[in-house]
Amino acid sequence: MDSRESHMSQSDLFSWNMERDPVLRSTIVSVLVLDTEPDWDRLTRTMDRGTRLVPRLRHRLADSLLGLAPPRWVLDPDFDLSWHVRRSALPEPANMSAVLDFARTEAMTGFDPVRPLWRSTLLSGLEGGGCALVLTVHHSLTDGIGGIQIATSLLDFDRAGTDHGDPPEPLDDRTSTLRDLMVWNWSVGSDLLRGGIRSTPPTVWRALTDPAQAVRDSAALVNSLVHLARPITTTMSPVMTGRSLGRRLAVSDVPLAKLRGAARATGCTLNDAFLTAVVIGLRTYHDRHAATIDHLRVTMPISLRTADDPLGGNRITLARFALPVGGAETADLMRAVGAAVAGWRREPAIPLSGAIAAALNRLPAGLLTEMLKHVDFVASNVPGSPVPLYIAGARIDRMYAFAPTIGTAVNVTLTSHAGTCYVGINADTAAIPDLETLTECLTAGFATVLGLSSGLEPGAGAESSEEASRSTPVSRFR
Repeated sequence: MDSRESHMSQSDLFSWNMERDPVLRSTIVSVLVLDTEPDWDRLTRTMDRGTRLVPRLRHRLADSLLGLAPPRWVLDPDFDLSWHVRRSALPEPANMSAVLDFARTEAMTGFDPVRPLWRSTLLSGLEGGGCALVLTVHHSLTDGIGGIQIATSLLDFDRAGTDHGDPPEPLDDRTSTLRDLMVWNWSVGSDLLRGGIRSTPPTVWRALTDPAQAVRDSAALVNSLVHLARPITTTMSPVMTGRSLGRRLAVSDVPLAKLRGAARATGCTLNDAFLTAVVIGLRTYHDRHAATIDHLRVTMPISLRTADDPLGGNRITLARFALPVGGAETADLMRAVGAAVAGWRREPAIPLSGAIAAALNRLPAGLLTEMLKHVDFVASNVPGSPVPLYIAGARIDRMYAFAPTIGTAVNVTLTSHAGTCYVGINADTAAIPDLETLTECLTAGFATVLGLSSGLEPGAGAESSEEASRSTPVSRFR
């Protein structure tokens, strides 16, 4: 294992330190709704294989000597798959609300730090003959895209399944504490040195050939660093201001083809259409509370994952910025949202987020926790499989992800799967005590955006007959 991969990254360490305030826990809960109960033996074999493909699923965290390096991932000598893979029967009424009630408890429950940071529970007896698989992982184990990659490597494309071969045996990577510190610091230092050697000649050449532009580039980088790391002390929302440990979950289903069609109709991306639906929904929610807003501040994950990265791991940085919410026409609002997102993706400080996190990790955690509680919401878009997937003989009919609020009022995460966008809503009950109202408003926001797809030429953004029968989003809450 790469010496840097054997340790928690600086960004993950920042999140880990922030969890001294439990409001800022980085727990991801995913709910897979299955058409039938999977074969238990096959399911446990699948999960066992996953822990061998992704070593961190068998690792726990161990503190380094005197904090001279981030905590190290070490093989859990007492790893017990049966502790992590559980099953239970749903209480009556065994409906989706009961599943979401279990999932919200998972979202509010911390991990045992002496064990690997994940667990899964199969909930049987769901009405209609189905069941639900609830997966709970710490964000440091994977991000959304990494989670989809892991699922793709484990799941099947038909009910009979596929022989994936024998998984590798977990490696016992124990090493001396002193040697571990030396290797990690040498690896990080070597990377910085190589990066400096690569960047120095171009930087010197720009300074000699175009000194004015070199000064502008340096000023832009400094300004970008300030924007990325600056403290935020007030929420933009006058309504969603409370923060607590309470969570409630809701879901909404949106036809992928229609959402993609709405994006194409305005020359925008699917992510722009998703974010616009969310901000329209939040604007409507504020209208219901007699509050007028022009902007809301969002935390948006930006993926740093490359093709060479291993399965799992958290490869994102979090950008915090204001999005327009005001009463522009829907198409114009989507373009404005898209412009704001595109601008942040180009920020020169984004690749330096790890170094920024390393600097912040040297500060007392108490000084930083409050600045994270004044962002209004989190929004994340995770592309999934375009075709149906199966696990242990059961078909995955719906796939919802409830990502952490990390100090905001609500996290809205969209996961596309087999032609449908499954939207998971994770709300702080102190900020949003009326989740039913918020869910109605977000559903209306998606319906407004989907209306733009009607202006497409015939055949553009075409949808299946099942999607066509669902012209508006379907929502449920708990």
